[in-house]
Amino acid sequence: MPGSVRPVVDERDGLLAFLEQQRDALRISAFGLTDEQARATPSASSLSIGGLIKHLARVERHWIVETMMQRTLPAEWQVTDWAAEHRLLDGETLAWALETYAEVAKETEAIVREIDDLDRPVPVPRDAPWFPKDVEHWSVRWVLLHLIEETARHAGHADIVRESLDGQTFYPLMAAAEGRPGQPW
Repeated sequence: MPGSVRPVVDERDGLLAFLEQQRDALRISAFGLTDEQARATPSASSLSIGGLIKHLARVERHWIVETMMQRTLPAEWQVTDWAAEHRLLDGETLAWALETYAEVAKETEAIVREIDDLDRPVPVPRDAPWFPKDVEHWSVRWVLLHLIEETARHAGHADIVRESLDGQTFYPLMAAAEGRPGQPW
């Protein structure tokens, strides 16, 4: 249940559990939507729920595979159009975005569980102006905390988009997704 994180056994498990909770919150915002609704941008921003899910799958895979593990991603995972990165394109569906996000989550978990030291250095990328120039390395721990932060930020965006779209909010959506009756509050 994304309403609270399950009990954790250690720091690594806790970081992965909190990341999964934020992914679940984002997925809950998409519960019951059509592809058309997942593409909709009903708020003042240009964000859509489907676009946020697509973006976060790409962000997570970039951080874990390319930045942390220093592996080159296939061409289709390289971002060449930042606007397209944040929306579902022709041929992309909500189901595809959710499936891709689930695959990325499994990959992240497998990679992180194999790393023996959360203090292992991760080189700071030099390809964006917002990355610090005076820091050479972050740690695996820092990368996971950053992904939790990024996912939580965008899950909040998705909450606003969903409420703007059809008035639905997180807790009633979570109850519906889990097959539970809603609460009067």
